[in-house]
Amino acid sequence: MSEIKKDLRDADLRGADLNGANLRGANLNGANLSTADLRKAELNRADLSGANLTDADLIGADLRWANLSRADLFTAYLIDADLRGANLSGANLIRADLFTADLRGANLSGAHLRRACLIHADLRGANLSEVNLSEVNLEGAIMDDPQEEKKS
Repeated sequence: MSEIKKDLRDADLRGADLNGANLRGANLNGANLSTADLRKAELNRADLSGANLTDADLIGADLRWANLSRADLFTAYLIDADLRGANLSGANLIRADLFTADLRGANLSGAHLRRACLIHADLRGANLSEVNLSEVNLEGAIMDDPQEEKKS
């Protein structure tokens, strides 16, 4: 079965019930998904660049290889979300909840993470350049060993 391409650029989906929706590869560039229910949604390889996901519920969502560059995820719930390889460069993740999220290989360069919760998140291989982690809760987070990087 071929994948259907979904073009939802700039769509107003505020508060939409998209629980478990198949949005693989969808173009949601600039869409307004604030307060949307995206629990367990399949968003792998979706383009969510510049999208408004303020206070969205993305618990358990599949966001592998999704483009979330410059997306607004202020106070979003990304608990147990799969963000492996996702592009979150320049994204607003202030006060976002990423408890147990899988961020292996994700690009977080320049992302805003002030007061975000990354408790038990997996950040191995993530690009954290230009990211201030001083006010981020990283309790139990899995990160690359800086000593290993110096050996290579």
